[in-house]
Amino acid sequence: MQTLTTRNIPTEQLDALEQYATAAPVELRELLLSLGRCVRDGDEIVVIDDSQTLTPNQAAERLGMSRGHLYKLLDRGEIPFHRVGRDRRIRVHDIVEFEEQRQRDRRELAERFAHQQQTATAADDEIADLL
Repeated sequence: MQTLTTRNIPTEQLDALEQYATAAPVELRELLLSLGRCVRDGDEIVVIDDSQTLTPNQAAERLGMSRGHLYKLLDRGEIPFHRVGRDRRIRVHDIVEFEEQRQRDRRELAERFAHQQQTATAADDEIADLL
């Protein structure tokens, strides 16, 4: 894992990167534009080997949860892991997939609640019209 700091990159170079990105093939364009946004926002960029493994402690820290909660997720099979001796190891790829799925689930839940509120409001309006 390598962390790149983005503080000292001149604006002209970022402009050149984004200009190049607009002419790049689609597969590369999204990566370069995302990279440019991160640099402009001052975010650090972390490069991780997909096959790298994490300890439960490292994985819990990355996910922002307690190690105990992570162990529950591992035991329920929600996050795959393998053992090295008696210790558990989790592939970074599996952690990233879990994070992405959790984000999708949160978005879907928020959309359902928003739709539910719209439906309730429409029903209230319909009842009010009948009265």
